[in-house]
Amino acid sequence: MSEQLNWRVEANQLHLSGELERETLLALWEQRGSVMKQIDTIDVSALERVDSAGLALLVHLRQIALQQGENLQFTGITEKLRTLISLYNLQQIIVSRT
Repeated sequence: MSEQLNWRVEANQLHLSGELERETLLALWEQRGSVMKQIDTIDVSALERVDSAGLALLVHLRQIALQQGENLQFTGITEKLRTLISLYNLQQIIVSRT
């Protein structure tokens, strides 16, 4: 059984924790419009697992931010997530804040 996906918004940051995968992302998907208001950073450091569906959601959240005029950055990208990003050639889309 899959773990849960949790999130919280603090200032202009969205903090994700748990597992971001096909079985857990529906609630965030359904609330993505309201959750992404004024978000310029997504902290993924507390994600334990991300699958390709979760990665697709991150790309979609970036698109929402761009439509709202935000230059979305990601923080806390783990080596596993960085590998997945590279496999899908998304290094120019999922940009890490330094």
